[in-house]
Amino acid sequence: MEGTLFNIFAGLTVLSALLVVANPFSRNPVTSALFLVTTMISISGLFVLLGAYFLAAVQILVYAGAVMVLFLFVIMLLDLREAARRKLNLVSLAMGIMAVGALFSVYKSSIESKYGEASQQQEVAADTGQAEVKMVGSTRALGQALFSGDKGFILPFEIVSILLLVAMVGVILLSRKEPR
Repeated sequence: MEGTLFNIFAGLTVLSALLVVANPFSRNPVTSALFLVTTMISISGLFVLLGAYFLAAVQILVYAGAVMVLFLFVIMLLDLREAARRKLNLVSLAMGIMAVGALFSVYKSSIESKYGEASQQQEVAADTGQAEVKMVGSTRALGQALFSGDKGFILPFEIVSILLLVAMVGVILLSRKEPR
């Protein structure tokens, strides 16, 4: 049963994520935002299957709720007719591809450093006969993993919050009408 549910949620996640980017049904960005909500809800279903109920609830409340409301406000504030008239700039396309490549390399190195050391520690613990008990899916374990001083994620957490703030300010400045 879990395998079937996993396949359903994973397929729905991938399909709706593809429809966010390349939507053949509508060119309306609100439709893409609704497909993004579907993606986030199906990801929360995957969290439920993992036993991480807190993360599933946060995924629905914060991302599918609050963040999507912000996205919809941004979409409605922008003048989409003016944005549709703009032509694709090759320089901005190249810079976007470089930024995605840089982000991918940072994620890859971060995952390799985090999980490479964890697998080495598990091998050492297995060799010495020490078993490490982990609390999987609990709120306490999540808080310790995010905000602990030792390899915590407090800096990326704060960087993402500043990035969201800058994005909101940028959208407000872009949506401002110029006096004629």
